[in-house]
Amino acid sequence: MFDKILIANRGEIACRVIRTARNLGIRTVAVYSDADAGAMHVALADEAYQIGPAPARESYLRPELILDVARRSGAQAVHPGYGFLSENAEFAEACDRAGIVFIGPPTAAIRAMGSKSAAKRIMEEAAVPLVPGYHGEDQNPDLLRETADRIGYPVLIKATAGGGGKGMRVVWETAGFDDALAGARREAGNSFGDDRVLLEKYLTKPRHVEIQVFADSQGNAVHLFERDCSIQRRHQKVLEEAPAPGMTQGLRDNMGAAAVAAARAIGYVGAGTVEFLLDTDGSFYFMEMNTRLQVEHPVTEMITGQDLVEWQLRVASGEPLPCAQEQLAIGGHAIEARIYAEDPSRDFLPSIGDLTHLRPPAESAHVRIDTGVRQGDSVSIHYDPMIAKLIVWDATRAGALRRLRSALAEYQVVGVNTNIEFLAAVAAHPAFAAGDFDTGFIERHRAVLFPETTPASDQVLALACLDVLLRRSVEAEKMAAASFDRWAPWHLTTGWQMNGDNHHVFTFRDNDSAVCVTAHYRSSGYLLDLPGGPLLVQGRLNEEGDLLADLGGARFTATVVRHGDDLTIVTRGSSHRLVLHDPLAHAGEQEVEGGRLTAPMPGKIVALLVEAGAVVERGTPLVIMEAMKMEHTITAPRDGIVAEIHFSVGAVVNEGAELLAFTAEGDKPS
Repeated sequence: MFDKILIANRGEIACRVIRTARNLGIRTVAVYSDADAGAMHVALADEAYQIGPAPARESYLRPELILDVARRSGAQAVHPGYGFLSENAEFAEACDRAGIVFIGPPTAAIRAMGSKSAAKRIMEEAAVPLVPGYHGEDQNPDLLRETADRIGYPVLIKATAGGGGKGMRVVWETAGFDDALAGARREAGNSFGDDRVLLEKYLTKPRHVEIQVFADSQGNAVHLFERDCSIQRRHQKVLEEAPAPGMTQGLRDNMGAAAVAAARAIGYVGAGTVEFLLDTDGSFYFMEMNTRLQVEHPVTEMITGQDLVEWQLRVASGEPLPCAQEQLAIGGHAIEARIYAEDPSRDFLPSIGDLTHLRPPAESAHVRIDTGVRQGDSVSIHYDPMIAKLIVWDATRAGALRRLRSALAEYQVVGVNTNIEFLAAVAAHPAFAAGDFDTGFIERHRAVLFPETTPASDQVLALACLDVLLRRSVEAEKMAAASFDRWAPWHLTTGWQMNGDNHHVFTFRDNDSAVCVTAHYRSSGYLLDLPGGPLLVQGRLNEEGDLLADLGGARFTATVVRHGDDLTIVTRGSSHRLVLHDPLAHAGEQEVEGGRLTAPMPGKIVALLVEAGAVVERGTPLVIMEAMKMEHTITAPRDGIVAEIHFSVGAVVNEGAELLAFTAEGDKPS
C-alpha cells in the first residue's frame, strides 16, 4: 500500500479521497489554484501546493504542474478523482513515465472508452447491446444530417469525447439539425478539445441505469449492482439511487454480466461505470463507459457497505479485489441528491456568490454529506457549482424517501440560489415515489416542479418582523448594559411614545412588490397587521440564533439570515428573500426601464447570433455564453430591434454587464 498519494482534483471529491486515505494511514498531497487557496480540501490534506491561476486550463488541467508537485512531495501515486484529468490517457502515460502510479485504469482502456465511437465498436464485438446510430470517423455535416434522416428522428448528437451532458443535443426534425450540430461541436471543442460527434436514435422514455464494475490486475472482475440515474436536467444527473426501482433479479444479472463483459473486453483494472439505457420493454443498450469513479458512487457504498475509494487504492497498489461476486449483496436502499448553486426557475442557471449561511442536516447512519465547501466559501465561475452531495439510506425505498425529504427540509443555504426546493418537489412527487419515471421526468412534470413565484405568506412576513424586533431588543439590552445609565428611556424597545400608539411600520420589498406590516407592541408580544389580517406573535432567539416563534398559537422554528437589508427566511426546506426597505435611504431611486439586456452570470461570449439592427421576436436566440463549462443561450425578452452589441466573441463579462442595447417593438422606426 502507498505511504503518500497526490490528489489531482479539488472540492468534494478531493475531500472524499482524503477521508479514506486518512483511514488507511496514507498521507495526502493537495494541489490548488489561486482561487482555491483557502479551500476545504487544502485545509484537510497533509500537504498542499499552489499550481496556477483560477482557470482550470491554467492549473488543474496542466499535467506537468501536477507531476512536478508529485515529484517534489514524494507522492508515490496520483488519484485523479473525477473530471479534470481523470480520463486523460496522456496524463496516465505521463504518470507511468515518471514512475508514479496512476490510480485508475490502464491507458489502453482509457483510450478505448475515451472515444464513444470506438467504444461502440468494441462493445459490438463483445456482444453488448447497442442503440442504433452512427459512430464513424467521417464528420461531414451533410453526411451526418443524411444519416440522422435515415436513422429517424428524434436523434441524439453526442460528443465522442464527452460526458456530463456537454456537447449533447436532441434533434426532433431535420430542420433543426445543422444548428444543433454546430452547438454540440462548439461545446465539445471548448470542453474536451475534440469537436467530433456521434449520432444515436433517441429513445423517448428510457431509464438511465448504470452498473458499477471493478477489476484487478490478477484478472478478477465483479459488478457492485446498479444505480438509477434517470432524474436529469440538461442531460446531467440530479438524483441517483441504488438499487434501481422495479429492477428484477434476472435483469440485474443480465446487465451486470454485460457490464463485466465490457470491462473484460478492454482489459480493465480499477473502478469503472458502464452506463445503459433501459427501454420500457426491458431491453437495455450500452451508452458509454466512464473509466473513473462516478459522482454518484456513495449510493453504491451505502447499499454494499464497501468503500470504493479504498478498493481503488488497494487495486492500484497491486492487491486483489477485496470481495468476490458471491460475497457482494444489496442491503437497503440509498438515494443521492446533488445540492447545486443554481436557479431552477431560470433553466438551472448557475448561481455565483458567497455561502453566507450554510447548515447541512446532521450526519448519521442514515444521512451522509459529501462536500468541499464551508460557510463563508465562494461559489465561483471557474468550477462546477455543486455545493454538496446529500446521501440517505434506509432499509426500504419508502424509508429512504422519507429520510431524503426530511434531510432536504433541514438543509439551509443562503447567499446563492440553490436547487433544494426543486429537489424536495421531485422527492415529494407521487410518480417519483411510485418509481414511475424516466429521463424525461422533469420536463413531463414541469408545471408541478417549477411552480410560479408566490408572494411572501403572512407566516414569512411575521417571522421576518419578529426576528428583526427580537434582534433589536437584544442589541438594546447590550447597549443598556454597557451604558452609564442603563435605565435611560432611549434604551427601551417597547415602542413607547408620548401621546400615541406604540407601533412600528416595516416596509419590505418582495420581488417587485412593496409590503407594509405594522407591529403594535403588546405586553405579551406584538400584534402584527398583516395582509391576511391581525396576528399576535411572540418568540425568542436560541443560542444558535434560530427563531422560536409563536404565531397566533402555532409554533415554528425558523432561521432568518440577514445581510445588510436582505433577509432570507428559512423554514423546513423553503426559503424566501425579503428586503427591509428604508424609504429615506432610497428616496432618490427610480426604476430604470427597458433598453438593456444584461449578462445573467459571469461568463464568456462564445457566439453572437444576431447583428446590430436585426429585428427580432420575443424568444429569439441572441447570444450564447459559456459559464461553468456549459453553454447558456440568452434570448430576446420581447419583440424589438437589436440597437447595439457591446461585446465580441471571446470576451469575458461580469454578471450584470450590458451585452446589447435593445429597442422595444413600440419604438421601431416607421
